[in-house]
Amino acid sequence: MPRSVSQNHYQVLGVAVNAPAADIKRAYRRLVVRYHPDKHGGDVRYEDEFKAVAVAYRVLSEPGRRAAYDFQLAQAARRAEEAQRQQQHRPATQHVYGVPMPPPAPLRTRPPAGSTERHYQRIPQQRVRFNRRDWTLTLALVLGIALFTLAVKVTMDRVTANNNYEDGLRAYARGQWSSAYSYLEETLHFRPDYAPALRRRGELEQLFNHNPRAARADFQAALLQPQPRRVAADMLYRLGRCEAELDHPAAAELSYTRALLLDSTLSAAYLARGENRLLDLQQPELALADLSNGLAQRRRARAPTPWHYVQVRGVALTSLGRYDAARTEYFQVIQARPKDGRTHFLLGRLAIHTGDSTAACEFYRRALLLGYEYARTAEAACR
Repeated sequence: MPRSVSQNHYQVLGVAVNAPAADIKRAYRRLVVRYHPDKHGGDVRYEDEFKAVAVAYRVLSEPGRRAAYDFQLAQAARRAEEAQRQQQHRPATQHVYGVPMPPPAPLRTRPPAGSTERHYQRIPQQRVRFNRRDWTLTLALVLGIALFTLAVKVTMDRVTANNNYEDGLRAYARGQWSSAYSYLEETLHFRPDYAPALRRRGELEQLFNHNPRAARADFQAALLQPQPRRVAADMLYRLGRCEAELDHPAAAELSYTRALLLDSTLSAAYLARGENRLLDLQQPELALADLSNGLAQRRRARAPTPWHYVQVRGVALTSLGRYDAARTEYFQVIQARPKDGRTHFLLGRLAIHTGDSTAACEFYRRALLLGYEYARTAEAACR
């Protein structure tokens, strides 16, 4: 409420004239919080209240100032009483500022009229009737309000979702996976079908939460909406990885193939499909073609060599009986990663295929020394 200009400092703070200093201080703190301009968006009315509270506290918090102010209040009260007393004793015919005082109001000479003297007329009550035009206007108004409310909600949800998505992308770029996941969850709360957020949440589910089932659901939902070819190809590749982790090799094969139909330069899809065809579908010829194609694309792009897939291509060559080519692949991996125990184990398996059990046992021993525990059973058979 706006402050009255006639309020004194005690009334501004809402305390008694004889209030102790502690009560004055408590009242000041409470009112400062209530009227602080920052809480009311800079409203001038509250700013005036805030200033009045500050002035009142500055006067009443200092004993000397308060005593002087109390004296002024007492003087003002005495002057007001004297003026009121003079007004009460002024004659009825006295002139004030040259103008005669109005005559006193006439006295009532009779009591109010009784009920028998009063006349009442009953007003007939009219029944409100709606015609077709009234109903049409009412329905149009209700429908307009509903549509307006819906439009406002949709707009606000979209704005909130976009802001959360931008915050999620920034957290994603900084490697703050938990924060990014929370922002994406908020985004999808307001826009459940927002494909970019579904895609990013699927990546987090797959790579960091290790939840291929949830990641698959997100990728499938995002792919229901139109996407740029490269983005759709990348999601199909990731969907295939989820299917492979869930032990669905046929579904994984289909996803990799669809990804390559959209983007034939996606080397990761070639390599993943080749591994799937070799290890799960037992198709070494097709697997070798995919692995060779993917590795060649990586070399042309001057990207780092994925040595894991070089090993897998060696396994494919071994399955096809091309032992010399497989040995060449394995030695390339050893040259790049000499402490890779798995490659030594694969060389031992290759030596078994060529009938060189001595070399096989040596490779198994080296694999075990390098920490590849799967070689333990094979190395024990050599003793």
